[in-house]
Amino acid sequence: MYVINRDDLNDTDRDVQSETWRSRRMVLGREGVGFSFHDTVIYAGTRSTFHYQNHIEAVYCVQGEGTLTDEETGKTYPLSDGTMYLLDGHEKHTVVANTELRMACVFNPPVTGREVHDENGVYPLIIEETAAV
Repeated sequence: MYVINRDDLNDTDRDVQSETWRSRRMVLGREGVGFSFHDTVIYAGTRSTFHYQNHIEAVYCVQGEGTLTDEETGKTYPLSDGTMYLLDGHEKHTVVANTELRMACVFNPPVTGREVHDENGVYPLIIEETAAV
């Protein structure tokens, strides 16, 4: 069994921040369970574009309001508490946070925590040795 509190990750290598978001990685590839799980906050008044070419991501909004735009189709969706979206086609997408958004995110394959978005918003695929949970 593995138990952790989000706030215990503050200012550790699992606390990844950018100008528009903060992601605390609660489960990473090193745990060896086949996915990673992140508590992500997207700051109010920001716009973030992502394109996970190497990962599938499911995102569940648990707080806030904003919009999600599929950059391939131009279709826009409202985001609010209770909305989930699945990027099962590696869609390039933009999130606009009208208010602070808190998201629970799952990635497959799992991220290691060391990935950095490139100029296209893409994470590289990094496979890591796993440790017992």
